[in-house]
Amino acid sequence: MSSAAGPDPAEAPEERLFLSAAEAAALERELLEDYRFGRQQLVELCGHASAVAVTKVFPLPALSRKQRTVLVVCGPEQNGAVGLVCARHLRVFEYEPTIFYPTRSLDLLHRDLTTQCEKMDIPFLSYLPTEVQLINEAYGLVVDAVLGPGVEPGEVGGPCTRALATLKLLSIPLVSLDIPSGWDAETGGDAEDGLRPDVLVSLAAPKRCAGRFSGRHHFVAGRFVPDDVRRKFALRLPGYTGTDCVAAL
Repeated sequence: MSSAAGPDPAEAPEERLFLSAAEAAALERELLEDYRFGRQQLVELCGHASAVAVTKVFPLPALSRKQRTVLVVCGPEQNGAVGLVCARHLRVFEYEPTIFYPTRSLDLLHRDLTTQCEKMDIPFLSYLPTEVQLINEAYGLVVDAVLGPGVEPGEVGGPCTRALATLKLLSIPLVSLDIPSGWDAETGGDAEDGLRPDVLVSLAAPKRCAGRFSGRHHFVAGRFVPDDVRRKFALRLPGYTGTDCVAAL
């Protein structure tokens, strides 16, 4: 999330589905500064909606006991915080999450969210097995919350980079939050050689790289975005049904 100028409302841009990285950063800044959302509030909204998206694709009644196990892989930036919230809500929804969080942030929000997960008896792995079949056999699916837009693998350290290399090899379903970790938020660069998630949950609004997503399910988790902000950024997104906090694209 970075500081960048938002679109000029006077130009009345044509409605579109995807936002550039600069526009996504400007939208978030609008929520934080003009609408006075708190960072923890946005992380909570996005993490809860991400967990709901998981329940849409993998409904609990249709899963065996083994399929209810979810590995949530978190990085030290904001996407990792969203992953921690997602894991907590999955636990509330009666899934069986385990968290791998190899490079822990010293940020107070990350520490608080980690404590919440620990207090709810969500296990944390001390290491990620390098033998891919062990992960395939132990978990029903994996949530990728390692990197967000604008975060390069090299910025978060070796353990996260090695985790991404392992995630590329898995045969169980992969759910990526906001963008698949390692993809360029604008071009989707590394989409061919990088992670190939089955499910993508775009937070607030889809980023441009989502145009290259070829998985089975794409959701947008942005019901909390006020109508005025959607109009300002000329977003053309599907409507939300009933009380749903996610919408399928």
